[in-house]
Amino acid sequence: MTQAVLSEGRFAPRLAVMPSWDADLYLRFERERTQPALDLAGRIELPDPRKIIDLGCGPGNSTQVLRHRWPEAEVIGLDSSPDMIEKARSADPDHVWITGEISTWVAPDAFDLVFSNAALQWVPDHDRVYPQMLRSVAPRGALAVQLPAHLESPLHRAILAIADDPEWRERTEAARWLLNVQTPEHYYDLLCADCPRIDLWVTNYQHVLAGPAAILEWIRGTGLRPFLEALADDDQRARLEARLLRQVTADYPARRDGRVIFPFRRLFLVAYRK
Repeated sequence: MTQAVLSEGRFAPRLAVMPSWDADLYLRFERERTQPALDLAGRIELPDPRKIIDLGCGPGNSTQVLRHRWPEAEVIGLDSSPDMIEKARSADPDHVWITGEISTWVAPDAFDLVFSNAALQWVPDHDRVYPQMLRSVAPRGALAVQLPAHLESPLHRAILAIADDPEWRERTEAARWLLNVQTPEHYYDLLCADCPRIDLWVTNYQHVLAGPAAILEWIRGTGLRPFLEALADDDQRARLEARLLRQVTADYPARRDGRVIFPFRRLFLVAYRK
C-alpha cells in the first residue's frame, strides 16, 4: 500500500519551493506518460460532459486525450508551469490554456469533469484540495485523478538515500518531503460524503526502456528535478546522478536483449458527485 511521504501540514513552509519543468524533457517519454491518462479517461462513465478542465495539464498530452474522448466538450488546460503551458499552446493554439496553481484554483462555474493526471502529487494539503476540487464538479459530474504511487520503488528509495548524503543533505531536505501521496482509503474518506460512487484502482505499469540511463532520464524530467535544482552546482548534480545511475543499474538489471523493465505503480480514482 502506498504510504504518504508528506503528512498533511508537516514542513508546509518549505513546500513553496517547487521545481521548474522542462516540457521537452517530459515529452521524451510521451507514450508512456500519456497511457495513464488514456486509461483514466477510458474508465470515466459520463455520457456527454460539456465542460471539462485538466488540472496540471503539462504540455497538453492529457488534455488531447480528453478532447479526443469527448470532441464536443469545452476542454480547458491549467498548469503552474509557463514552459508547459507555452508548449501546450504552441501545439494547440485554438483552445484555452491557463497558467495557475491547482492549490488555489477555484472554478468560476461548475465543470462536468475535473480531471488531473500525475499532477496532484506536487500539491500539499490534500485534505483541503480534494474537497475544494469536488466543489467545482457539477451535480452528477465526476472528479478523476491519477497519482504516481511508486514511492516504495527501488528508484525512489535510491533517490532518498543518495539525497541524504551529508554533503548535500541540508540542501535537499525540502525536496525529500515534496511529494504527497496518500492511501486509497484516505481519498475515499475525503470524498465519500458527497459521492455515492467512487472507483479506486492501482495499475503497475511495466515500461520497457532502453537501459538504466533511460530510467535516469525519465526521472530527471519529474521526481528527480527538485533534488537536482536544490544542489549547489553542476558538479554536485553530476555526482548525484552518477551515484543514482550506478544504483539504478543494480536495481533494474538488463534483460536478454539489453533493455530494462521499469515498473511504475499508479493510483487512480473516479468520484461521481451526487
